[in-house]
Amino acid sequence: MVRCSLLTWTTYGAWLPGDERGSVARVRDGVQAGKPRLKLNEYGSSYADATPGLVFASADRMKGARFLLDVEQAEVVARQIEESCRFRRWNLVAGSVMANHVHVVLGVREDPAPSKLLQIVKSYASRALNDQWPRPASETWWTSSGSTRKLADDEAVAAAVRYVREQGYVLARCEAVVPEDSANRTRGTSVPRSPENIQTRDES
Repeated sequence: MVRCSLLTWTTYGAWLPGDERGSVARVRDGVQAGKPRLKLNEYGSSYADATPGLVFASADRMKGARFLLDVEQAEVVARQIEESCRFRRWNLVAGSVMANHVHVVLGVREDPAPSKLLQIVKSYASRALNDQWPRPASETWWTSSGSTRKLADDEAVAAAVRYVREQGYVLARCEAVVPEDSANRTRGTSVPRSPENIQTRDES
């Protein structure tokens, strides 16, 4: 069986915790003291509120200036994501690379931890960039970790693909990758052979 996930990560310093645009992170529930931290990374969940103090604190801990991808670097990242998926026989359903963040929808056999998938994809994207450009002053291209969201059904996959496709200011897009021997069914969802095969619906 194959499970689809939406992976998202940002370039170094481009989207700090507490940003006014919102963030996907663990935040404390301020209603009652002593409650555990809440993880706001389920698909469709709300973003954490803007916290200027957290932004300033995060900026103070930065090891270098923020980094933004240019078009050539974005193309290298997109092609490496495709290659990583071909090599591992993963379904690459959709992917968009912007100057400050990356979105990827992956379908993978069984049910591996999405955090592991994110680690692998980011690591090889870093290697591809390292092969052609000097590392940034921070010694890293990306912020640590990222958002990992499992997609439960066809509707969730369609919504994720639509979200990835409709990103603004896309510098590079990933081509679909579907291994010949890949399972063609997910747990309750269909893995399309290309993003165009996904039927999306308008939301009002």
